[in-house]
Amino acid sequence: MANHKSALKRIRQNEKRRIHNRQFRNRTRTLVRKGRQALSGGDAEGAQAAIRIAVKDLDQAAARGVIHPRNAARRKSRLMKQLAQLESGP
Repeated sequence: MANHKSALKRIRQNEKRRIHNRQFRNRTRTLVRKGRQALSGGDAEGAQAAIRIAVKDLDQAAARGVIHPRNAARRKSRLMKQLAQLESGP
C-alpha cells in the first residue's frame, strides 16, 4: 500500500479514470459486436451503417486514450475487410 500523500492521490485518480474509461471501452465493444452481427446477417447496407458507427466510436476511443490507436486501426481494418468481402459477394 502507498504511504505518500501523492501516491495515495495517484491511486484515487487511477481508479476514477479506470471507471470512466470502462464506459467508452464497453460502448466500443458493443458497437463492434453489432457491426459483426450485421455482417453475419448478410445485409450490406445495414452492415455498412453499423460499421460506420463502430469505426467512429473506435476513433473517438483512440483519441481519448482509452484504447491504443493501433488497436483501433486493427479493429477498423478487420471490420472493413469483412464488409468489403460481403459487398463483393459470396
